[in-house]
Amino acid sequence: MIKTDILIIGAGPVGLFAVFEAGLLKMKCHLIDILPKAGGQCIELYPKKPIYDIPGYPEILAGDLINNLIEQGRQFEPGYTLGEKAEKLEKKSDGSFVITTNKGTKHNAPIVVIAGGLGGFQPRKPNFEGIEEFEDKGVSYFIKEPSIYKDKNVVISGGGDSALDWTIELAKIAKRVTLVHRRNEFRGASDSVEKVQKLKNDNKINLITPAEVYKLKGSKHLEKVLINKENEEIEISADFFIPLFGLTPKLGSISDWGLEIEKNSIVVNNSLDYQTNIPGVFAIGDINTYPGKLNLILCGFHEAALMCQAAFKIINPDKKFILKYTTVSGVAGFDGSLKKAEGSVLKSIK
Repeated sequence: MIKTDILIIGAGPVGLFAVFEAGLLKMKCHLIDILPKAGGQCIELYPKKPIYDIPGYPEILAGDLINNLIEQGRQFEPGYTLGEKAEKLEKKSDGSFVITTNKGTKHNAPIVVIAGGLGGFQPRKPNFEGIEEFEDKGVSYFIKEPSIYKDKNVVISGGGDSALDWTIELAKIAKRVTLVHRRNEFRGASDSVEKVQKLKNDNKINLITPAEVYKLKGSKHLEKVLINKENEEIEISADFFIPLFGLTPKLGSISDWGLEIEKNSIVVNNSLDYQTNIPGVFAIGDINTYPGKLNLILCGFHEAALMCQAAFKIINPDKKFILKYTTVSGVAGFDGSLKKAEGSVLKSIK
């Protein structure tokens, strides 16, 4: 049985940052993730997609963010159980928990943290006949490696942030990008909408609204995309069709653990520490819900920091918690050495 202080279910960005915050408080972490490598959706779905709302980074690729978070937490030597799904939660007589995976691996910890993002997920697919025939033959529901679209004709369908962001990014390298949306209005950020409109005005992309893709043509690979625009048929050449309609979240086995669930999200007490209705079980990141919740990575980082402080008090009830800034207390560097602040400011005020 694997024993640790904090057992984290989900090795996405929020779970990875929790490793660092816990490490500052001398607590060890072990992460479980159904994916074969750490990183969650940032690695599995869009590693080359730029992210713009991480403090201190005007722009950073999702994959690079994950690499940085892994490196930041490496000094605290977290454990990983990857490629396995957390299935069963049991509470022992001593108050600790045992998590068993689908492969029978058992983990024991006094604290369980659910940081599973959207939980298990699957793409929402367009509802027209024959699209499955072209999956992996020009149809993809995620973009992992943008370089394969270089000098190709790409059709993107959708009206949210992903569709807008990838239209902007692929317009830089593709031969031609066509964005199709069933409405004239978009659901994404206004800045992205303005950028897409400018690309259209500059004749750098095709924008077809209101319209829907309803049929695909091709022999061994996708060749044509048929679009219905107000009962008018438009046929365009396409090497790739990428419908970006979002993901359908599923909590899976977690929904059977006795947690309070609201619309596929875990209810937590945000006024204290993001603990669930089960004492000792926390939920942080996109998987939780509370009044005023924002599904942003930076909000998940905040939740992780507060959760770790609460976890410290549970694990160490007789110890007094004193918040120390890393610039004062020092933190092990990536090379394993201890880097401490010079302390000149502290000396001057004593």
